[in-house]
Amino acid sequence: MDMETVKLSRIVEKLVPELVPFLTQRELDLTIVLRDGLGLLEPQDAMEIVQHSICEYQKEVLMQ
Repeated sequence: MDMETVKLSRIVEKLVPELVPFLTQRELDLTIVLRDGLGLLEPQDAMEIVQHSICEYQKEVLMQ
């Protein structure tokens, strides 16, 4: 397994670029650790990562 750390923007731009206009810059700048690297991701995986990242980011904002 090759772990890889990337920005959410890189995942979105590569696999689901149509989502870019709907995400804030702060969301796009989130750091994501991929267990198997970017090369094995599918668009469905990218959608799940985006959904989870937004939920986690919103939790952090609410706690502040």
